[in-house]
Amino acid sequence: MRPAPALLLALLLCAAIGALCVAGLLPLAALLAAVGTLSALALPDAFALRRTPLPEISRDLPQIVPVGVERSVVLRLRNLSGRRLRAEVHDLHPGEWPVFGLPRQVQLLPARETELSYQLTPTERGAFRFDGVALRLFSPLRLWRLQREVPLAQQVRVYPNFAPLAKLALIGAERASRVVGAHLKRRRGEGTEFQQLREYRNGDALRQIDWKASQRARKLISRDYQIERNQQVLLLVDTGRRMLARDGALAHFDHCLNAALMVAYIALRQGDAVGLLAAGGQSRYFAPRRGLGTVDALLNSVFDLHAAPLATDYLDAATQLGLRQQRRSLVLLITNVRDEDIDELLQAVRQLQKRHLVCVASLREQVLERPPEQPVTDLADAIGVGALAQYIEQRSRAHEALRSQGTDVLDVTCAELPAALVQHYLAVKRAARL
Repeated sequence: MRPAPALLLALLLCAAIGALCVAGLLPLAALLAAVGTLSALALPDAFALRRTPLPEISRDLPQIVPVGVERSVVLRLRNLSGRRLRAEVHDLHPGEWPVFGLPRQVQLLPARETELSYQLTPTERGAFRFDGVALRLFSPLRLWRLQREVPLAQQVRVYPNFAPLAKLALIGAERASRVVGAHLKRRRGEGTEFQQLREYRNGDALRQIDWKASQRARKLISRDYQIERNQQVLLLVDTGRRMLARDGALAHFDHCLNAALMVAYIALRQGDAVGLLAAGGQSRYFAPRRGLGTVDALLNSVFDLHAAPLATDYLDAATQLGLRQQRRSLVLLITNVRDEDIDELLQAVRQLQKRHLVCVASLREQVLERPPEQPVTDLADAIGVGALAQYIEQRSRAHEALRSQGTDVLDVTCAELPAALVQHYLAVKRAARL
């Protein structure tokens, strides 16, 4: 228990009266009267605060939340005392996450429940803990304040951003891909897997006509084909130092996982199996599975995966994938291609291409979209502009080296990555390249 500002001001007033008494300007009785009055008020006030029971508190927050998405947290406080309480509330949330609305001063009515909410934005993935709620209670006369911590432990898991998937759950796969940003027009009847027989329509290709069925029906019958299902998509994600760069509040690796989750969801909706291999820093393998339940299993597998300040060994990653994934797959390698890694990356891609169809998605820093506009006025400015131009040129040469050996390359920013991956996946399916 500590004195509140009102009590401190009263003590200063008593000290001023004492100074005047020493100077002979006031009688000693004035000081005694002031001290007696203050004691008569402060001591019962302190006793009343000591006897005040702590409010009951509950927290409304899901056990699983997406990273980078602002979340409303609700605290409910029930006043168990018979008087109105003035309190200052602060939730002991984890980490350095941005918070809006805390601490908060509230008036708690007797035997009533008070609800307050604040906004919290998780900026890191993994398992975290809310320890409790810190309260600062004020005495009836507001001469004292008492600070206590109410135990309210809660474990929270922060996953990659799965929030956009909820918007896609109730719409078809084709429309979902357009919502993501992939724009591919699918013509009816195209694909490699037989779907159904129907009457011939103007514009149908000759290869679609089923001559035996036409002879039996005595009219032209066409075959409808659909894009082949039950194929394999393997997400090979870099967990090395290249993915520690940040665009906005999230690291490139977080953007990478968010995009991987999106293309995985679309592929699962198309009937394909999806797996993941993380290599470079932390390593993890998720064997390909089918069905929308795979999304939950994938989230549980990678929610605590992080990039590390280590150089990525692309050859080792290709070897691991080759040993684990025997069936031909579409391998989507998500990394940040640099010219100093290109020789090893070319060897790794050649090794993968012996069995798989490979696409390299190379993340481009957002700063490259906004080259410096200020004029070059000194040597430091000239060096900076020259270094940036050289970096962009070397990056382009590395991409061309990959394309020259038949590798698909996506040179995209973090914001463009989800749509680019989904569009490339659908283009591969449409062209029957697997």
